[in-house]
Amino acid sequence: MIRLGAQWDWQQKWFQSENSFLGGYWDLTVADWRGTHYRNTPGNIQNIFDIGITPVFRLQRNDGSGPYFEAAIGVHQLSDNYDNNGRKLSTRFEFGDSLGIGYRFSKAWDAGLKIQHFSNGGIAEPNSGVNYVVARISKRF
Repeated sequence: MIRLGAQWDWQQKWFQSENSFLGGYWDLTVADWRGTHYRNTPGNIQNIFDIGITPVFRLQRNDGSGPYFEAAIGVHQLSDNYDNNGRKLSTRFEFGDSLGIGYRFSKAWDAGLKIQHFSNGGIAEPNSGVNYVVARISKRF
């Protein structure tokens, strides 16, 4: 998967203590998923376009720098039903939830790692779910 995103901070600080607070942002993404076992056939390629919007909650230091923890659940619309290496999603509408950690180096640069899970939440079967480990580097403008 390759993904491009834009984020908008909420400018809210919940549960603020002397060291940290819970904040968050909207994450709007577009992505291209590439499956290499389409319909469980090795070498058979499937490309899926994904657009998603996700509210992300972030526990971070008051000054915004240093380590952070994130949790999120959002919605995604896929261009096709996912079918790769025995894993199938029977709908194009999917929920995407994630847990992640990261480090903000400065006001401009941030790096993170998260586990992302896609599922239709039982709307239709089959719904075997899809999991990704996502590495991210972001630059604020």
